[in-house]
Amino acid sequence: MTPMHFTLNSTFMLGITGMSIQRTHLVSVLLCIEGMMLALFMMISTFSINLHNPSITSSPIMLLAFSACEASTGLALLVATSRTHGNDHLHNLSILQC
Repeated sequence: MTPMHFTLNSTFMLGITGMSIQRTHLVSVLLCIEGMMLALFMMISTFSINLHNPSITSSPIMLLAFSACEASTGLALLVATSRTHGNDHLHNLSILQC
């Protein structure tokens, strides 16, 4: 495993670990998810450059577009949650209380 692959895998695992540990605020969870998406973007970009396969060259751009959609949806949920509940604590949210 090259140092680049190790760094990208460590970054992704750090995002998963941060998301599982820092579950108090919605902002911290969204930042961890965004870090995971950026690590995936870098992984797919380096793999597509190394493989020289024309069928996967558009994959990083599609992942970046999905990441932007995910970030905008997350921010919309953050604004809606802070308006209705007054804060962004995740323990206040319940799926049963819509």
